[in-house]
Order: sequence, then C-alpha cells, then structure tokens
Amino acid sequence: MTDIFLHNSLTRKKEKFVPIDPEHIRLYACGPTVYNFAHIGNARMAVVFDLLTRVFKHVYPKVTYVSNITDVDDKIITASKETGVPIAEITAKYTKIYNDDMAALGVNVPDIQPHATDHIDDMIKLCEAMIANGHAYAADGHVLFNVPSFAPYGGLSGRSRDDQIAGARVEVASYKKDAADFVLWKPSADDEPGWDSPWGYGRPGWHIECSAMSEVHLGLPFDIHGGGADLKFPHHENEIAQSCCAHNHTNLDAFAKYWVHNGFVTVEGEKMSKSLGNFTLAHDLLEQYDGEVLRLTLLSAHYRQPLDWSVDKLKQSKKTLDSLYRFIEENAADTVENGDICTDVLAALSDDLNTPLAFSKLHALAKNVTLSPAQIAAQLKATGALLGILQQDPQIWFGRKGDDASDIDALLIQRTEAKASKNWARADEIRDELTAMGIEIEDTPEGPRWKKISA
Repeated sequence: MTDIFLHNSLTRKKEKFVPIDPEHIRLYACGPTVYNFAHIGNARMAVVFDLLTRVFKHVYPKVTYVSNITDVDDKIITASKETGVPIAEITAKYTKIYNDDMAALGVNVPDIQPHATDHIDDMIKLCEAMIANGHAYAADGHVLFNVPSFAPYGGLSGRSRDDQIAGARVEVASYKKDAADFVLWKPSADDEPGWDSPWGYGRPGWHIECSAMSEVHLGLPFDIHGGGADLKFPHHENEIAQSCCAHNHTNLDAFAKYWVHNGFVTVEGEKMSKSLGNFTLAHDLLEQYDGEVLRLTLLSAHYRQPLDWSVDKLKQSKKTLDSLYRFIEENAADTVENGDICTDVLAALSDDLNTPLAFSKLHALAKNVTLSPAQIAAQLKATGALLGILQQDPQIWFGRKGDDASDIDALLIQRTEAKASKNWARADEIRDELTAMGIEIEDTPEGPRWKKISA
C-alpha cells in the first residue's frame, strides 16, 4: 500500500499518515457560508481537499469525506435584511451556485454535505455537555465557552492568550467571565432565525456547527480535519476546545488526528479586498475560462504555500492543458483502452500533496521514450482522472464541436481550395475572418487544424 505523508498543523511537522481504521478513512473540511458567491480562495480549499480525497480513495478501500454548508449565520441574516429576500431562498440559491461552480472546477460533491440547520439539536447537546463538564456557562440568554477552563487551548495555532483575544476580536460583554470566552449559543430577535433551547429562543455560534456535524457524521476521533489557513484561529482552535471539552478530553488529537490547512490566495501580489477591486469570484472566472484551467492554476503551487493569482498563470495553465490534450488527441488509440496511473505522479501527491512535483512528472510522462505514444496517452488520461483534469474529449476542449463547428470546417475547406489554386488573397481573407471569430489555425502536414482562442 502507498504510504501517504501529510504536514500536520497540530504537530507542525510532516508525518506518515497512520489511519485510525485502515478500512475506513474519515475526513472533514469546513465548507462555505452560503450568502454570496465563492471567491477563488474558497475554491482553492475545495479543490485541494477534493484532490486529497481522490488520493485517499485511490489508496484506501473506503473513504468518507464530509464538508458542510453553513446556512445559519449573521452574514446570511444581514444579506436577507439588506435585500428583502428570505433566508431560505438565499441559502438555497447560493448552495446550488457553489456546488455548480465547484463541479465546473472538477470538484466532486462531498460524500456527505450536511447543513447546519439540520443539526441544531446536536449543537444544543454539545452545549449541555460542556456546561455539565464545567467548560461552558449560560448568561443573559447566551451560552459561552470558558477558555481558561481548558488549559491546552491555543495548541493548534500556538497563539498566546493576548494574541488569542486580539485575533478573535472578541466583544468584552458584561456577561462574559473572561474576555477570551466565545459564544456557543446566542439569543435571536423575533425577526431572526432561531430555535427553542434550554436558554431561550436563539441560534448557534459559528464554531459549534462544525463540532456537531463532524461528530455526527464521522464519530470521534476522525482522521483528518482541515480548511483554509484563515480558519486555524479562532474557528478550528475553538472546534477542538468544544469537542474535547464536551467529552472530557485534554489531548487535542481526541477530536481529529491530523490537521491540514491550505495557504492564502493573493491577486497580482495583493491580498484580495473589495476595496482594492481585486475580489476574484470563481463564478465570474468560469465565464472566461474552462474550469480545468482554474483547477490547474489553483493546484500549481504547493497547497500550504501562498498562491498568487494572475492572468499570466491562467494563460500558462491553458497552454499546458492544450499541450497535453493535443498529445492525447494525436496519440490515443482504441487498442489501449485503460492506462495506469503514473507512479511518479502518485508518489508526488502522496508526499504532502506535492502538486508542483506531480505536474512536472506528468510533463515527463508525455516525453517518455520507453512507452508507446498510445500507452502514454492512456496513462495521461488515467493520471489526469486522479488529478481532476484531462477528462474531456479533445475535440470539445479545442472547441471543434458545437453549433458553429460545421461553418468553421467549411471555411477551412474554402481556404485550402484557395491555397491550392494560389488565390492567396482569398486564403488570407478567410484566415482573417476566422481570427475575428476567435479561431486560431495551425497548418500541419496532415492539413489545417483549428481551435478556439483562449481568453
């Protein structure tokens, strides 16, 4: 069996993955809060954990990947008040958009995609357990976690207590025993979503949601928890505290054994910000680029490193995919139906999901001299399936199928006839006409070949 190594954020070192149960690997990643479109940073998390899950499913017999939908949150309530659109309509709309956009990026739907609002009772039970164990308290309609009651708090992020308070931007309310205490449950106004609880009509805090959903669907402890680096503190720190304290554990890995965090995304060297006008939405990018181009770009840097998003990177990804699709188109043969996954690519992915090395090995495969071109094409497709790329018909990838394909083919025939009769002026006119249509022509020994010019 292939050994997998992961950098564990909890221990701050790369470790050999040792499953809790080799017959069933269990992963959880924090999903979106559905009140608006997902930005490219959200998409990076989804693509990274999709690839990680694909690798585990290739190696182990059973893998369950859970990633939630947060459909109760202050941001959602604000969006509803500002637009006048009911909360249920907002969350249903953006859940579908999120799943559709991620599918376009080659992201498989998680094995389980729980909604927070379906697990309110589970969250209330966790709150009750923490109160009973002396780690939480009710005050003024709220339930709060008492941070000083849990000595290992801060073990994931490594923050000092002062840093914890500043980083969380906590509200120093009169009902708090300690400034660092955070909300598990809070009261709701009559015009806000809420549920009956032992502490009155209210709704859960954000952090308690993932503690409840991960435990319900994966049990404790489970193998891997993760998400974007921005979630390490306070969200993931608080999840660990809640889940450990609800079950009277002091060892931090009693919740999840391994923690995996992907790096931030910047845009042309700057942090994404609406004020800077560089807030980049996956939904908008998909109107300009094929999802595979975005996926390859998101995986082009090692997942733990920052990724600087740029048009140049997108163009390079398109060029790379064009080259690989062209090889497959020219060398695929019916006699080679199924290829094996390239062992060098798998080895790179098994070493802390080293995608830059994996893609370099994929390029090396395309230049392999010990295999036939047809065998290489078959391996490229099989390995691409693991990476989430190269699964389209090359004819579709290059835009040669569609309503206008027959018209373009007809113009190419006219151009070939014009060149044969040495009517160079007409041949040039046709080339210009095709260029205006967004078509690029390549003259080859086998005849002209065309593709749509990428964005």
